[in-house]
Amino acid sequence: MIDTDDALRHLLEKTRTIAVVGLSPNPARASHEVAQYLMTQGYTIIPVNPACDQVLGLKCHASLRDISGRVDLIDVFRRSEEVDAIVDDAIAIGAGAVWLQLGVIAPQALQRAEAAGLQTVMDRCTKIDHRRLLG
Repeated sequence: MIDTDDALRHLLEKTRTIAVVGLSPNPARASHEVAQYLMTQGYTIIPVNPACDQVLGLKCHASLRDISGRVDLIDVFRRSEEVDAIVDDAIAIGAGAVWLQLGVIAPQALQRAEAAGLQTVMDRCTKIDHRRLLG
Protein backbone atom coordinates (compact mmCIF):
# COMPACT_ATOMS: atom_id res chain seq x y z
CA MET A 1 0.00 0.00 0.00
CA ILE A 2 1.28 3.44 -0.91
CA ASP A 3 1.80 5.58 2.17
CA THR A 4 4.80 7.83 1.51
CA ASP A 5 4.70 11.28 -0.05
CA ASP A 6 7.18 10.25 -2.76
CA ALA A 7 5.09 7.25 -3.79
CA LEU A 8 1.85 9.26 -3.71
CA ARG A 9 3.46 12.01 -5.81
CA HIS A 10 4.71 9.47 -8.33
CA LEU A 11 1.27 7.85 -8.62
CA LEU A 12 -0.45 11.20 -9.13
CA GLU A 13 2.17 12.32 -11.67
CA LYS A 14 1.90 9.20 -13.82
CA THR A 15 -1.91 9.06 -13.66
CA ARG A 16 -3.83 10.48 -16.61
CA THR A 17 -7.27 8.79 -16.46
CA ILE A 18 -9.31 8.48 -13.26
CA ALA A 19 -12.57 6.55 -12.94
CA VAL A 20 -14.51 8.05 -10.02
CA VAL A 21 -16.77 5.36 -8.55
CA GLY A 22 -19.73 6.91 -6.78
CA LEU A 23 -19.39 10.30 -8.48
CA SER A 24 -22.44 12.32 -7.44
CA PRO A 25 -24.18 14.92 -9.60
CA ASN A 26 -24.73 16.96 -6.41
CA PRO A 27 -22.11 19.76 -6.22
CA ALA A 28 -22.29 19.65 -2.42
CA ARG A 29 -20.96 16.08 -2.30
CA ALA A 30 -17.24 15.42 -1.86
CA SER A 31 -17.06 13.15 -4.90
CA HIS A 32 -18.32 15.96 -7.13
CA GLU A 33 -15.93 18.52 -5.66
CA VAL A 34 -12.92 16.21 -5.90
CA ALA A 35 -13.67 15.11 -9.48
CA GLN A 36 -14.18 18.70 -10.57
CA TYR A 37 -10.85 19.69 -8.99
CA LEU A 38 -9.06 16.78 -10.67
CA MET A 39 -10.50 17.83 -14.03
CA THR A 40 -9.06 21.33 -13.56
CA GLN A 41 -5.67 19.70 -12.95
CA GLY A 42 -5.75 18.02 -16.35
CA TYR A 43 -6.92 14.53 -15.47
CA THR A 44 -9.45 12.74 -17.66
CA ILE A 45 -12.37 11.83 -15.41
CA ILE A 46 -14.70 8.90 -16.05
CA PRO A 47 -17.84 9.03 -13.89
CA VAL A 48 -19.11 5.70 -12.54
CA ASN A 49 -22.62 5.81 -11.07
CA PRO A 50 -25.46 3.52 -12.19
CA ALA A 51 -28.06 6.11 -11.13
CA CYS A 52 -26.85 8.82 -13.55
CA ASP A 53 -26.56 9.33 -17.29
CA GLN A 54 -24.17 12.28 -16.97
CA VAL A 55 -22.11 13.97 -14.29
CA LEU A 56 -19.95 17.07 -14.82
CA GLY A 57 -21.03 17.01 -18.45
CA LEU A 58 -19.46 13.57 -18.92
CA LYS A 59 -21.11 10.27 -19.83
CA CYS A 60 -21.65 8.22 -16.72
CA HIS A 61 -20.93 4.48 -16.68
CA ALA A 62 -22.98 2.01 -14.66
CA SER A 63 -19.88 0.06 -13.61
CA LEU A 64 -16.14 -0.08 -14.16
CA ARG A 65 -16.64 -3.00 -16.54
CA ASP A 66 -18.58 -0.70 -18.89
CA ILE A 67 -15.50 1.46 -19.50
CA SER A 68 -13.53 0.91 -22.67
CA GLY A 69 -9.92 2.04 -22.68
CA ARG A 70 -7.20 2.33 -20.08
CA VAL A 71 -7.97 3.50 -16.55
CA ASP A 72 -4.92 4.50 -14.53
CA LEU A 73 -6.66 5.06 -11.19
CA ILE A 74 -9.97 4.05 -9.61
CA ASP A 75 -11.01 6.72 -7.07
CA VAL A 76 -13.60 5.14 -4.74
CA PHE A 77 -16.34 7.15 -3.03
CA ARG A 78 -18.41 4.19 -1.81
CA ARG A 79 -18.95 2.45 1.51
CA SER A 80 -16.20 0.17 2.75
CA GLU A 81 -18.40 -2.93 2.40
CA GLU A 82 -18.79 -2.22 -1.34
CA VAL A 83 -15.05 -2.20 -2.05
CA ASP A 84 -14.68 -5.97 -2.64
CA ALA A 85 -16.84 -5.84 -5.77
CA ILE A 86 -15.14 -2.64 -6.95
CA VAL A 87 -11.72 -4.27 -6.59
CA ASP A 88 -12.97 -7.27 -8.60
CA ASP A 89 -13.99 -4.89 -11.38
CA ALA A 90 -10.73 -2.92 -11.15
CA ILE A 91 -8.74 -6.12 -11.54
CA ALA A 92 -10.95 -7.27 -14.43
CA ILE A 93 -10.42 -4.06 -16.43
CA GLY A 94 -6.67 -3.95 -15.74
CA ALA A 95 -6.68 -0.70 -13.80
CA GLY A 96 -3.35 0.59 -12.54
CA ALA A 97 -4.37 1.59 -9.02
CA VAL A 98 -7.24 1.71 -6.52
CA TRP A 99 -7.54 4.76 -4.24
CA LEU A 100 -10.01 4.59 -1.34
CA GLN A 101 -11.16 8.01 -0.19
CA LEU A 102 -11.18 9.26 3.39
CA GLY A 103 -13.13 6.94 5.65
CA VAL A 104 -13.19 4.07 3.15
CA ILE A 105 -11.35 1.19 4.84
CA ALA A 106 -11.00 -2.22 3.18
CA PRO A 107 -7.54 -3.69 3.80
CA GLN A 108 -8.41 -7.23 2.68
CA ALA A 109 -9.83 -6.00 -0.62
CA LEU A 110 -6.71 -3.92 -1.21
CA GLN A 111 -4.50 -6.93 -0.45
CA ARG A 112 -6.28 -8.74 -3.30
CA ALA A 113 -5.74 -5.72 -5.56
CA GLU A 114 -2.04 -5.64 -4.71
CA ALA A 115 -1.74 -9.39 -5.32
CA ALA A 116 -3.17 -8.72 -8.81
CA GLY A 117 -0.53 -6.03 -9.42
CA LEU A 118 -2.51 -2.87 -8.68
CA GLN A 119 -1.13 -0.06 -6.56
CA THR A 120 -3.35 0.87 -3.62
CA VAL A 121 -4.08 3.84 -1.38
CA MET A 122 -6.51 3.79 1.55
CA ASP A 123 -8.24 6.43 3.66
CA ARG A 124 -6.78 9.43 1.81
CA CYS A 125 -8.21 12.15 -0.43
CA THR A 126 -6.90 12.58 -3.97
CA LYS A 127 -7.68 16.32 -3.92
CA ILE A 128 -5.97 16.95 -0.58
CA ASP A 129 -2.89 14.93 -1.55
CA HIS A 130 -2.70 16.43 -5.03
CA ARG A 131 -2.85 19.99 -3.67
CA ARG A 132 -0.32 19.21 -0.97
CA LEU A 133 2.16 17.39 -3.21
CA LEU A 134 1.68 18.87 -6.70
CA GLY A 135 -0.49 21.99 -6.32
